[in-house]
Parts: sequence; structure tokens; C-alpha cells
Amino acid sequence: MRDAIAVIIEIIKKEFYQIRQDKRMMVVSVLVPVLQVFLLGYTATTDIKNSTMVVCDMDRTAESRAFIEEFTTSSYFIPEYSVDKPSDVTPYIEQAKANMALVIPKGFGQKLFSRETAQVQVILDGADANTANILLSYATQIVSSYSRQVVAEYASLPAGMSIPQIMPEPRVWFNPDLKSSNYMVPGVVAMVLMIITMTLTSVGVVKEKEIGTLEQIMVTPIKPYQFILGKLIPFVIIGFIDSLIVLAIAHYWFGVPLVGSIPLLFGLSALFILTTLGLGLFISTIAKSQQQAMMIAQFFFFMPFIFLSGFTFPIANMPEWIQYLTYLIPLRYFLEIVRGIFLKGTDLSHLWPQTAALAAFGVVILTLSVKRFHKTLE
Repeated sequence: MRDAIAVIIEIIKKEFYQIRQDKRMMVVSVLVPVLQVFLLGYTATTDIKNSTMVVCDMDRTAESRAFIEEFTTSSYFIPEYSVDKPSDVTPYIEQAKANMALVIPKGFGQKLFSRETAQVQVILDGADANTANILLSYATQIVSSYSRQVVAEYASLPAGMSIPQIMPEPRVWFNPDLKSSNYMVPGVVAMVLMIITMTLTSVGVVKEKEIGTLEQIMVTPIKPYQFILGKLIPFVIIGFIDSLIVLAIAHYWFGVPLVGSIPLLFGLSALFILTTLGLGLFISTIAKSQQQAMMIAQFFFFMPFIFLSGFTFPIANMPEWIQYLTYLIPLRYFLEIVRGIFLKGTDLSHLWPQTAALAAFGVVILTLSVKRFHKTLE
């Protein structure tokens, strides 16, 4: 029995020695739990506060201003934009500058004074069904609360006289049924592209290291750029094929509407692939084994990308300093592109900021990764 315990102890000592010798594994095992706690602690929340709102007050009376103030004083909405007519609301919702629009018709104050029912229009961006549902609930609560205040002011009216009320009239754009699948499934296209291209690239190159063929290839007349292209192009093709399959399933099986241009979607996907290929190549330069490559990709890229890109949790829910960090996540821009093309039919004239960001990320990351890969071969 003692001999068996002694053997187990020796094996444990040996394992800890190997872990200590592998500094990369030590970093992963220590930093990953800390990273997970911080990311989930700051991003994993369904509470929505300080949501941007555009206001169209066509009444411009003391009553309408008091009504808008109910939204202003709440912690849920920030009336950041103001327009003069309902049609001016459209670009703010289409371009996701505002999550909600409040339209107060002319005669709002007069109807309350005349003890009639006054309607207000609440327009929501339904592309994110979960956020739209929550914001609609918040807006309904605020309208009901203010309506009760108005009723209380007329509580002394004689019996039989009408009491003024405010009735919200909700309008949900781009996803009238508020189906969460319409929001989540398009994001899967981005996730498939990222996981396939980044993982296969990193693992594929590291595998050449493990079996020793990388050194053999480098002593042949094959040039480094030829090797890199030869390794990366198959993963690009696989990524596009998988994306096409996911697109077909999303549209024909889950019924997700595809309003925009498919060629535009695939064209902008190529920019995103530049980034993921570059990151995959970078991982291959720091990983010694396929297992390390998978762990580095999963914990230092996939997990932060998923949490900070808006795929799982809305960016608007996150602390302000975390929101600034999300601008460094390429997946954020590609998700905006995919969901915009799918649900809103957004064209390149409105997607140019995201396109420019992806192009910059792709060129810089791939260039730096190729240079680093060249150095590892020297």
C-alpha cells in the first residue's frame, strides 16, 4: 500500500514539474479563471440601463415636456436625439443609433386637458429581440406610472366624468414577432467563420511543427509566403462553405429573414476572415502543441470575443470602460454587419464604419502575424 502511494506521489511531483516547466500552460491555468470571473462579472447581465432614445415631440407643450421628463429621470433611457417629424426617426433606428423612439403627436396636451385618451407611439429596434422586449416593458411601466399621476390629479372629478389616460402604441421594426432566433442565428454565421478559420489555421500550422515537417518544408525551394498561402486558403474555402450551410439553415429552417445582399455579406466576410486567419497564424507562433493552440484560442480569443462582441450580452448593458474595450474586438463589427444585412437590409453606405474597422484589423493583424511567423522560421 505504501509503495502504491509512493508511486502516486512521484507521478504527482513529475506532473507538477512538467506544468511548472511549461510557462504557457502555467499562464493559461492561472489567468483563465481570473479572466472568466472578470468578463462574466462585468458583462453577464440582462439589466438594461441608459439606453439611447430619439424623441419626436410634435406637441411641444408643458404636458409633453413633463411626459418626456419621466423617461429622462429614469435610469433606463437617455433621450440623446430630438427630431421634428416621425419620418426623421427612421435613420436613428435603422443605423442602431437609438434603441427606441418616442413619438408624441400634436394635441397630446389638449387631449389630457379635455380628459380624453392620448396615444403615444413607441418604436423599437426589434433586431435584438431580448433588448426590445425589456425596453418595451420599461417604456410601458413609465407610461403607466405617468398615466396614474394624471389620473390622480383628476381624482376629485364628479362621478361619471371621463378621466384622461395615456395609451402607448408600440411598433417593432425589423422583427415584429420579437423572435430571439432572428437575432441569435445570424450571429452564428460570424461564430462559425471565426471558430473554423482561427482554429484550423492555428492547429494546422502547429501540427506541422509537432511532426517535424515544418523544418523540412523550409529547407526546400518553397518560399514562406507560398507555404502560408497554401496553408490558409483551404481554411478560407472551408469557412465559406460552412457559412453557406449555416446561412441556408438559418433562412430555410429557422425562417430568419435575409433582407440584404448575399454578395455583400460574403464580401465583407472576407475582411473578417483576414482577421481570424491572422490571429490563427499568431497563435501558431506561440503554441508548441495542438492542445496549447486550442486552449489559447479558446480562452484568450473565443471567450473574450463572445462576451465582449455583443453576441451573448448587449454592449449597452456593460460598464462604460468595458464598452470602450469592445471597439478592439473585430467580431463586434462583423456581428453588426451580419445582423444589419440579415434583418435590416443595410447596404454598404451605412456599413462603411464597420467595414473600415474590419479592413484595418484584418490588414494589421495578418501583416504582423506573417512577420512574426517569418521570424520563427529564421
